[in-house]
Amino acid sequence: MRNIKIEKAISRPVEQNEIEIVERKGIGHPDSISDGIAEAVSRVLSQTYKQKAGHVLHHNTDEVQITAGESDPKFGGGQIIKPIEILLTGRAANEFKMSNGEVHKVGVDTIAIEAAKNFLRDTIINLDVEYGTVVECKIGQGSADLNDVFKRSNEIPSSNDTSFGVGYAPFSQTENLVLKTEELLNSRDFKKKYPHVGEDIKVMGLREKDDITLTIAVAFVSRFVDDVDAYLNMKSELVDIVSDLACKTTDLNVNTLINTADDESKRDESGYYLTVTGTSAEMGDDGSVGRGNRANGLITPNRPMSMEATSGKNPINHVGKIYNLLSNEITREIVSDVEGVKGVDMIILSQIGKPIDQPRTATAHIQTEEGYTISDVEDEATRIIDKWLANITDIKDYMLEGKLRTF
Repeated sequence: MRNIKIEKAISRPVEQNEIEIVERKGIGHPDSISDGIAEAVSRVLSQTYKQKAGHVLHHNTDEVQITAGESDPKFGGGQIIKPIEILLTGRAANEFKMSNGEVHKVGVDTIAIEAAKNFLRDTIINLDVEYGTVVECKIGQGSADLNDVFKRSNEIPSSNDTSFGVGYAPFSQTENLVLKTEELLNSRDFKKKYPHVGEDIKVMGLREKDDITLTIAVAFVSRFVDDVDAYLNMKSELVDIVSDLACKTTDLNVNTLINTADDESKRDESGYYLTVTGTSAEMGDDGSVGRGNRANGLITPNRPMSMEATSGKNPINHVGKIYNLLSNEITREIVSDVEGVKGVDMIILSQIGKPIDQPRTATAHIQTEEGYTISDVEDEATRIIDKWLANITDIKDYMLEGKLRTF
């Protein structure tokens, strides 16, 4: 029997709180870029290991640091003065032995740098990766004993740490709105229609009773903005677009504010949020892995959260990654499939050296619908948790296929 426990939630639903705060750092925010690069490097390394060695070798690439460059954005143009510096660190196996004893090199540095650059090309549309960035790799060699753990393909891996992961479902109206706002503004179709909207978008949602205020920072791409009037018109149009989305997403009152630091008394670039590339990493904002969104894509101080960085950690035995992803998948399925469940949050705690499918505890706190009790939902919720734990190694395949969000 696994250590699964179902409890009645003591805290009230987040919707009943008078104040709720929700944040999302968009895909072009320096912290999100760091997360994205870390996860891209891990995924490509895992795929390479599997292709060459037959299984994923030990690695953790969750130590990406971005040092901002310098730029000079101008209405209708601008230039990069100093490139963004990106440092890849962590640990990864750089060689392995074949059954005949022959040693093969992997080429971690080359793979990691190319994965990072490909992520940047795919994510920051107006960034010239070769001209505007310097990517350096300092990933060290993983230890032999850790590499040995990864060779045991027929065994459930042992936990690398005593750590926990958390998840909850469903999202509140504020959480849904914050996430959907960033996803809309950073969608590829939106960029085609509104090329002046950069990828560095931060959405902060504040709900006060039935009123939501969205404060949104949007990095405008300077070459697509002719002058101050064009900028202000574009900003006004974005307010209308987000307000329209809000009407379709929530029945609460929503007030949308964009780039509130703008100084509209200025008639030159100095008063407005302009960038050359669409990310503030070009001009003063640094970034690090794990400093932004949690594994569900949001920062939610009203909810249970783990400070563990998910992106870049290996998907084999790093519970800091696996349990955060797993708990979110479990809670979503419980809310979706178990009649009488209104909401659920859970925590999964590992013990170092123990099989990852046998956590020290997997505890779900459930809010039931009116007329239902914990005993009505306990068996089915337990079955779902046990099923996911029994198939915990599937997380690895989901990660290699890029099916799960990590930030």
